Amino acid sequence: MSLFGIKEKSCEYIIAGLGNPGEQYANTRHNIGFMALDYISGRADISVKSLKHMALTGKGVIGGKGVLLMKPQTYMNNSGEAIADAARFYKIPPEKIIVIFDDISLEPGRLRIRRKGSSGGHNGIKSIIEHIGENFPRIKIGIGDRENKEYDLADYVLSKLTPAEKNALASGFDKVFSAVELILNDEIDKAMSLYN
Repeated sequence: MSLFGIKEKSCEYIIAGLGNPGEQYANTRHNIGFMALDYISGRADISVKSLKHMALTGKGVIGGKGVLLMKPQTYMNNSGEAIADAARFYKIPPEKIIVIFDDISLEPGRLRIRRKGSSGGHNGIKSIIEHIGENFPRIKIGIGDRENKEYDLADYVLSKLTPAEKNALASGFDKVFSAVELILNDEIDKAMSLYN
């Protein structure tokens, strides 16, 4: 029961933004999933501060659906441990777990929504697939690739965004929120046609 005597909605969906915990990783390219989740939590007025399931979590309602927002604190390469733990606890199937993460193959700020798929070489997604399979919807946010391919990929994704880059990426977060609302209401095809 909430303070107002209205029964809280049960948790029907998990929405996870991927990233690495710790100040040294804040505002890095690899943490765009965390940044998008912060935007979603702000828009939905859901506080994501409770440490459960190896993640910072918060429960609330988006698009009429009960959701658990999560930012895994396991470090990117073990994201699947946290998500699988929450999924088991709330008995949520993979099809109702929306994962938001960075993609170097897309231009900065560009979205690509998929119903399921392989990891595409992304270690966070690889970990999730190992734990719950590949049948979960995902929202990829483009961070662009290195101009110089000699530059180490790990160094690139863990480098800080410039203020201009951060603003450019953040301007697309309202689309991420809209896509999440559509997916929650079984309209992933519409989300793909609008935002891919």
